[in-house]
Amino acid sequence: MIVCTAGLTKRYGSFAALDGCTLEVREGEVFGLLGPNGAGKTTLLRLLLGYLGPTAGTATVAGFDCATQSLEVRTRTAYLPGEARLFRRMNGHAVLDFFSGLRRECRRETATAVADRLSLDCSRQVARMSTGMRQKLALAVVLATDVPLVILDEPTANLDPTARSVVLDLVREARAAGKTVIFSSHVLSEVEETCGHVVIMRAGRVVHEQSIEALRRGHRIRAHLQGRFPGVPVEFAGRLTATMVGVDRVVMETDEPLAPLLGWLSTLPLAEVRVEPVGLQAVYDRFHHAT
Repeated sequence: MIVCTAGLTKRYGSFAALDGCTLEVREGEVFGLLGPNGAGKTTLLRLLLGYLGPTAGTATVAGFDCATQSLEVRTRTAYLPGEARLFRRMNGHAVLDFFSGLRRECRRETATAVADRLSLDCSRQVARMSTGMRQKLALAVVLATDVPLVILDEPTANLDPTARSVVLDLVREARAAGKTVIFSSHVLSEVEETCGHVVIMRAGRVVHEQSIEALRRGHRIRAHLQGRFPGVPVEFAGRLTATMVGVDRVVMETDEPLAPLLGWLSTLPLAEVRVEPVGLQAVYDRFHHAT
């Protein structure tokens, strides 16, 4: 595992910004981090990079302790913060020159290529760039840095749909090159499309963890009945949940293959039935329905 946390906690007085976070990130995967503002995502990322010290618990990146060996951690990490700050008096070319000169892992040619793919005009002064253009410039720096771990905090914020698609392609290419990417986002469709594993956070805690592969096996069955619902058969107990909605409608969910269920469904007094994938949105709503 390239990233490991155990009971990682950050408190400010009585307020827990992160509370007992335990998770593992495998090498070479894109790891999704979901949750509303204030859920603890950015606090977790800053603890991993050593920008904050934990109140309790531990975290390691590539075997190095994030609190006591943060320099070794950051040497192996490229980080895009949620609000990247760039030198406003420089133009884009000068910014790329600066960061590639500051850090040998940042490849100037790669940064130029990323900027070109994002259709960024690097001749423009940063102060005269739009928020989206500055985001593209920061992405060019981060994605051109040849390190094992790339941490992206809201990488597609302020970008148009075309640029968002390019960023997702670049993330996939980073994974194909053997890099690990932590992808923090509010855009569930992007996480579902790009990530191999996802955690959902709420109020500083990890409340759900799941592989996207397992998620794609999940289905929801909505049935309108013309008679009584007999309940879930014993052979499907623990593999199928059923919830009555009114007196003649039932919603069922399963992570199992559909084929064994179809024979049983055909015996029900169905007026109408609809089968649909569960999707990440439905899983997220279980924990953040009110947010």
